Amino acid sequence: MTYEIISTGSQGNAVVLNDTVLIDCGVSFKALQPYIQGLKLVLLTHLHSDHFNKRTIRMLARVRPMLRFGCGPWLAASLVACDVPKGNIDILEADKLYNYGFLKVMPVSLVHDVPNCGYKLYFQHEKVFYATDTSTLNGIEAKDYDLYLVE
Repeated sequence: MTYEIISTGSQGNAVVLNDTVLIDCGVSFKALQPYIQGLKLVLLTHLHSDHFNKRTIRMLARVRPMLRFGCGPWLAASLVACDVPKGNIDILEADKLYNYGFLKVMPVSLVHDVPNCGYKLYFQHEKVFYATDTSTLNGIEAKDYDLYLVE
């Protein structure tokens, strides 16, 4: 398992896992440039600008026109407004498993002042749990994962 924390905190959030998955996109396009060509999927949690940088998302969609974006239903219209083609957006429901071939993803509901989700990610031999900006993890089970990313 490889991971690169591009940024965390109120200045921006972005993590790249196994060079293929970007979780959250609250940083500049320049900060992501070393990783852009390897990305297969961008997973987004919520609309706050430190997790959802509209300019960066617009540039990603322009530079990588086939890139997949996964998110809760509350982010779909904002992605479209950033010129992400509707056909590239996967609306992910909490507690359902989605198979991307190289990865399986299960969103989990998180408590925040806006709709928000975290993710359980299942790579071939590794399990990752990602949660951000939540007041509680009560009710979420993620036992024996290889990597926990909680911000």
